[in-house]
Amino acid sequence: MSVSPVCSCLSCPTHAAVAGRPAACAFYPSSSLTDAQWKLLEPLLPPPGNTAGRGGRPEKHDRRRVLDAIFYLVRGGIAWRALPVEFPPAKTVYGLFRRWAAAGAWVVIHDALRDRVRVTAGRHPLPTAAVIDSASIRGADTVPARSRGYDAGKRVNGRKRHLAVDTGGLLLAVVVTIAGLQDRDGACPLLAALRARFSTITLVWADGGYAGRLVAWAQAVLGLAVTIVKRTDDLTGFRVIPRRWVVERTLAWISKHRRCVRDYETLPEHSEAMVYIAMIMTMSRRLAR
Repeated sequence: MSVSPVCSCLSCPTHAAVAGRPAACAFYPSSSLTDAQWKLLEPLLPPPGNTAGRGGRPEKHDRRRVLDAIFYLVRGGIAWRALPVEFPPAKTVYGLFRRWAAAGAWVVIHDALRDRVRVTAGRHPLPTAAVIDSASIRGADTVPARSRGYDAGKRVNGRKRHLAVDTGGLLLAVVVTIAGLQDRDGACPLLAALRARFSTITLVWADGGYAGRLVAWAQAVLGLAVTIVKRTDDLTGFRVIPRRWVVERTLAWISKHRRCVRDYETLPEHSEAMVYIAMIMTMSRRLAR
């Protein structure tokens, strides 16, 4: 007697019903929101544009499906126009992504989740120390020449992400510049953003690329003590460098989302938003568990 194979795609009507979704809505395990994630994120979303009585059409598409589409794009690294047909129209999804990025909504959602993760771990929501680093990312042909450059050291033509994370690896701030900008120069707007958002931070760890005038500038202007954690000359092969490995792990978390492996965004602000969305996905899964 033959036995029918068991479907494990979670997108057929049977499994969709089990997952609590309509049969027409596919479920992608690596990106689709679970009920627990949606319960966390729904209250953090900005209100619809016509809620304040200023006119405008009501939103036609379910916001959960819109978020599913954005998460699918960030996780899979596809183009906006390549979104599967079961999602809302690509123009609608991109329009909401762009509107929320311009309003700073992705940062607000990310920061609320980060505070919850810190509190859940038994820590104060406001950090007192940070670790900074940068990563050069190749730019696609959609990145205009005015916002891209060449990193001769890494041999990368594109953009550079400057990250500040807490001691647990959670993102505190990100600034996207041309790839040709030196780390210590890119750290100036990064540390300024860090100081503007966190008055509690007094100590920042960084690698040898940030040594020099940045240390004195950060102390005199921002009141931040930048401590350089250098790699000793007698080390051979791979070694975990104290403090610096935390931000390296965060870069690895972000790189798991294929849209962030290469920079496709026309605007640097949208590139920063993609990093925040990648961390929103990471933290919401952690909290939902």
